[in-house]
Amino acid sequence: MRISPMSLPEVLLIEPDLYRDARGSFFEIHRADRYGALGIDAVFVQDNFSRSRQGVLRGLHYQLGRPQGKLVTVVTGRVYDAAVDIRVGSPTFGQWVGYELSGDDPVQLYIPPGFAHGFCVLSETADFLYKCTDVYSPQDERGILWSDPDLAIPWPVSNPQLSPKDQMYRPLKEMQGELPLYRPSAQETSNVKR
Repeated sequence: MRISPMSLPEVLLIEPDLYRDARGSFFEIHRADRYGALGIDAVFVQDNFSRSRQGVLRGLHYQLGRPQGKLVTVVTGRVYDAAVDIRVGSPTFGQWVGYELSGDDPVQLYIPPGFAHGFCVLSETADFLYKCTDVYSPQDERGILWSDPDLAIPWPVSNPQLSPKDQMYRPLKEMQGELPLYRPSAQETSNVKR
């Protein structure tokens, strides 16, 4: 298994060990000791599954009071997945990273708390599995407009199918007071010269 930081270094690309033979394939979606040894020591408390049709876009979602880190995996199909740093005060605030995930070549993304997340479906259908570091909290649910012109995420769908809620979200610049604060990690703090 390999873990690599993406252009936003807190978002991690995970390439699990994949075993293929005449019967099909096998890989571990999560194993706490192995992931922890490679730096992902998050405790996951809720697993979610969605099946979506081609052209569906879900996002950009986050929770304010109970932020969720997510370990995302596509089981079947293909999606374009995006994560946006929305932590006020972060050196990468407002920046995003995107990656195509596929059930045929399973890789995962770890998206830490404080990031908005969304994906759109490229295949006829897609089965999407994600582990969360906190439970769903309706009162903390928030979102950023998927087509925010300042973010300019190049979603590979021109007219996506959206939920009514996702259609109503506002751009990031209009979300003042409804965004998480950046808290440097202990490692970042210890690297500061005094």
